[in-house]
Amino acid sequence: MGDLELLLPGEAEVLVRGLRSFPLREMGSEGWNQQHENLEKLNMQAILDATISQGEPIQELLVTHGKVPTLVEELIAVEMWKQKVFPVLCRVEDFKPQNTFPIYMVVHHEASIINLLETVFFHKEVCESAEDTVLDLVDYCHRKLTLLVARSGCGGPPEGEGSQDSNPMQELQKQAELMEFEIALKALSVLRYITDCVDSLSLSTLSRMLSTHNLPCLLVELLEHSPWNRREGGKLQQFEGSRWHTVAPSEQQKLSKLDGQVWIALYNLLLSPEAQARYCLTSFAKGQLLKLRAFLTDTLLDQLPNLAHLQSFLAHLALTETQPPKKDLVLEQIPEIWERLERENRGKWQAIAKHQLQHVFSPSEQDLRLQAQRWAETYRLDVLEAVAPERPRCAYCSAEASKRCSRCQNEWYCCRECQVKHWEKHGKTCVLAAQGDRAK
Repeated sequence: MGDLELLLPGEAEVLVRGLRSFPLREMGSEGWNQQHENLEKLNMQAILDATISQGEPIQELLVTHGKVPTLVEELIAVEMWKQKVFPVLCRVEDFKPQNTFPIYMVVHHEASIINLLETVFFHKEVCESAEDTVLDLVDYCHRKLTLLVARSGCGGPPEGEGSQDSNPMQELQKQAELMEFEIALKALSVLRYITDCVDSLSLSTLSRMLSTHNLPCLLVELLEHSPWNRREGGKLQQFEGSRWHTVAPSEQQKLSKLDGQVWIALYNLLLSPEAQARYCLTSFAKGQLLKLRAFLTDTLLDQLPNLAHLQSFLAHLALTETQPPKKDLVLEQIPEIWERLERENRGKWQAIAKHQLQHVFSPSEQDLRLQAQRWAETYRLDVLEAVAPERPRCAYCSAEASKRCSRCQNEWYCCRECQVKHWEKHGKTCVLAAQGDRAK
C-alpha cells in the first residue's frame, strides 16, 4: 500500500487551489461535476495519507490555500439543495429519467465533503483555518445530530430494501435517506474534533455550542439512544464502515468508535476551563448530565481512563446548586452561510429545479457514456480497496468475503448463494458500473 498513490503532490495542489463555491443553480453542471470528481480524488488520497502515516499533504494544502471555508460552504449549499430543490425534482410527475446517476452524484456530494472533513479535521490547524465558518459547521453538525436523535426515537435508520413497484426517483429518495444516516454519524466525528480545539475557539463559537444548542445535553441523548446500535434476531449489531456488523458476545463490552467520539466530546465540553466558564448548569442540564453516571462502568473506565475525571465532576455536580439561566448581554457572531444562501435563492426553488431538469439531469446517451468513463477513472479499484477500513464483507450477510461480482467487480460476496439472493438489489447498480468499465 505504501507505493500506492492516487495523486502526485503537484496534481493535488492544482486540485486544491481550484476548489470554489458553486451557486445552487449550477449543481450537477459540467464544471460542478469536474469539481466533484476532484473532491473524490482528494478524499481518497487523504485517506491513503492517513492510512500509511506518512504525513498528510491534503490537509496541509487545504490549510495553506485557505480552502476549508470553501468546503464548509459547499457542504451547506448541497445540504440546502437536498432540502429545497431535490424534493421539487421528485414531485415532477413527467420526469422519468432512464438514468438517475447524475442526480445521485449531487445527492452524494454532501457525503463526499463530510467524509473529507472528517479525515482532515483530526488536525487542530484545520479547525483553526476554518475561521468564521466553524460557526456554520457547528450549526450543521447540530442539525444532523438532532435529526439522528429524532430518527432513533422512530425506530432507527430506514432499511435499504427497495420495492419492486418503486420508480427510479423513489429509489433515489430511499438511497438519500440511508445516506443521511451515515452523514450524521460523520458529522458527530467532525463535532468531536471541533471540541478538541475548545481552548482556541472564539467566544461566539463556544456560546453557540453551549448556550444556543446545549450540545452536552444533546450528546447525552445520543448516548441514551445509541442509533448506531441495534438488535436483530436477539443479536447486537453496530454500524461501522457503511454496514451493520453483528458483534460477537465477547466483544459487546468493547467501546465502539462512535460511543468513544461522544464521550470525548462530552469530556472536552464539560471539563475544559474555557467551556466550564461559559456553560450554565441549569436544573435541566444537571438532570440530563447526571444520567451519564449510569454509563460510567468500570469496563468503560478501563478503556477510557480519563473519564474518571468526568465521573468526579458528575459526583460534585450532584451536590451542587443549579444556576438560573444567564441573561448577559453578549455581542457575538452568528452563522451566515445558510441564511445568505436561503436569502439569495428564496422563491427560486421551482425555477432552479426546472433549469436543472432541462439542462443538467436529462443527458444524452453519449454524455452518459462519457461520464461513465470518467467515473471509472475516478473510482479505481486498487485505490478503493486500499482505503477500505477493513477486509471486504459480503454485501448480503456481512461475513468476510473473498469473491467479487464478476460483472462490475465492485461488490463482494462470501459465496454464490449470497450473490444470487442479493442480485435483485445489486443488479441495477451493477449494470451501470459494467457500462462504465466497457466505456473505458
